[in-house]
Amino acid sequence: MPVYLALFLSLSLSQKKAVKPQTIKRKLKQDRAKPRSTFHSSPMATTTLSRSHIRLHLPLHTANPSYPRCCRLLPSSAISSRLQNPATTTATHYPILPPAPSPSLLAAEEASLAPRRTHRFPGSVAPPRIQDSRDDLDVPADDDVLRRALEVRRAVATEALVAALSGGKAGGLTYVNNLTSRMGAFVDRIVVGAAAMRRDRPELAHQSFNARARTYIQESGVVELVKWFKHNSLTYPQIAKVVCSCSGDLEKVRRMLKWLRSIYVKGEFLGRVLAKGESLMSRSFEELEEITGYLECCGVRREWIGHVVSRCPQLLNLSLDELETRVQFYTNMGMNENDFGTMVYDYPKVLGFFSLEEMNSKVQYLKEFGLSTEELGKMLAYKPQLMACSIEERWKPLVKYLYHLNISRDGMKRVLVVQPTIFCLDLETVIAPKVRFLQDIGVRNDAVGNVLVKFPPVLTYSLYRKLRPVVIFLRTKAGVTEDDIGKVIALDPQLMGCSIPHKLEASVKYFRSLGIYHLVLGQMVADFPTLLRYNVDVLRPKYQYLRRVMVRPLKDLIEFPRFFSYSLEHRIEPRHKVLVANRINMKLRYMLPGSDEEFAQRVQEAVERRARFEAGVTTLETSGAPETPSGNGNGVAAAAVAFQEIEAD
Repeated sequence: MPVYLALFLSLSLSQKKAVKPQTIKRKLKQDRAKPRSTFHSSPMATTTLSRSHIRLHLPLHTANPSYPRCCRLLPSSAISSRLQNPATTTATHYPILPPAPSPSLLAAEEASLAPRRTHRFPGSVAPPRIQDSRDDLDVPADDDVLRRALEVRRAVATEALVAALSGGKAGGLTYVNNLTSRMGAFVDRIVVGAAAMRRDRPELAHQSFNARARTYIQESGVVELVKWFKHNSLTYPQIAKVVCSCSGDLEKVRRMLKWLRSIYVKGEFLGRVLAKGESLMSRSFEELEEITGYLECCGVRREWIGHVVSRCPQLLNLSLDELETRVQFYTNMGMNENDFGTMVYDYPKVLGFFSLEEMNSKVQYLKEFGLSTEELGKMLAYKPQLMACSIEERWKPLVKYLYHLNISRDGMKRVLVVQPTIFCLDLETVIAPKVRFLQDIGVRNDAVGNVLVKFPPVLTYSLYRKLRPVVIFLRTKAGVTEDDIGKVIALDPQLMGCSIPHKLEASVKYFRSLGIYHLVLGQMVADFPTLLRYNVDVLRPKYQYLRRVMVRPLKDLIEFPRFFSYSLEHRIEPRHKVLVANRINMKLRYMLPGSDEEFAQRVQEAVERRARFEAGVTTLETSGAPETPSGNGNGVAAAAVAFQEIEAD
């Protein structure tokens, strides 16, 4: 090989440049074309370079640490000494070390020599990996390759879906990403559908997977469906659930929406029904029509079906046999069609949400209070929300609490019959604070239970909007003292349910217009708390009859405020006529109470005493007699003195 060619190769290695075979051939041709004398006439070739140097292909310059290791075989001092005196220098033969191959070159060589090539797929950018030569690792390697290929296809399908939803203005990027992250089943259908297009549709076989995925998304109409769901206030988890539950047939979703509209389901509840009805999309429209038709036969009106299905979509998941069993469970309690239809309309979950075992256990527990089957049916028809209450968490603690308030089993039965809502209230946050309020205003502990039994709705009223304002009104406007307020509430707890502006305030204004002072009215209310619950239209005729026909003073009304509790036509007017006919006079407290026989006996005794008095047989004893002859007596004088004392107070 010529010397200059060796120098050329050495320089190429020192500069880390690859020498092309074409360049080497061209240099060899040029060398053959030149005469050999020209080459040997060069002083560098004859005197400076030794044959050993030519054989080793050493460079003429000093080695640089940055050059490859293969070019730095000898120190620079040894090379310079040999160049200066080539005759005296012994020729040492060193092996030529090839350059270290790069890792990528090694990987490519090993991959080319591998007995089995690694599976490649479109879109793969990873370098080929060395496959294990052991036979037992062949299948896991294949599964790993297929799994990575499927992940790439899913990622491509997800990107195509995100681009379609964003381009269709279905929402912002964050909303679209959150939505697609929950639509894994639909993304898998995109992958399968796009792969099937290559086989089933020849016109799309030449397209890439990305293009086929976009075509599948566009033809499915998922973008318009998502926009419609979002317009009807569905959250993205609900939208994803509906889209994934339709098994790829989005056209069935549109038909289902049309059918739901036909049964009067409003637009804002359409998506909710589809999201909560797990097996709704898998049922035929004939089965759904049978369910709605059976509900109509049981008393649920056609225009109510939409409301019922909107509140309880689980009804559409039941089979017809299950629905008939649940309907018979309630009709066996004596419910007619009207009661059953109203119950289902008020609380649709009572029919399709709870299991039969749970409903049976709650019915049996309520029967332990002494309720008959018919009473229980009426109670459930009035308050079907009882079926949503837990026995262990709500009913048993409430029963124990009422038992400590001295409420018997019959009292609890009355509470259930009158106000079953109490068994749906929370004990710690609703019932207990109201009981403590009654105790704080002066109701004795042994009387709290009687208050609850007399008027169970007191536990359902708001403490700060109803109970406290009524107590404050009685203390300030009606003149009830602090010592008497507990007594007033204990005697007539129905006062807590009266409206202040429409009932209590109107009654107080009427009594004050009669000339009754503030404190006197408070004493009247303490003696007869029901006085404030009467309507003014009922009070006015009785007062006018008392003053104009009976010619009684106001002090008689103050002494006996229960006068307003008796009927004017059936009690006050007939007995007054009897007294006038017999020419006798009685106080109101002896005239009105008692039965007609007792009243006739009192009148007879008064007539006999008056006859003896007129005959002069004996003197009339008025100290212990409840009645007096007509005219002014000691009883009237005592009443006048009492009224004067009240006015003085």
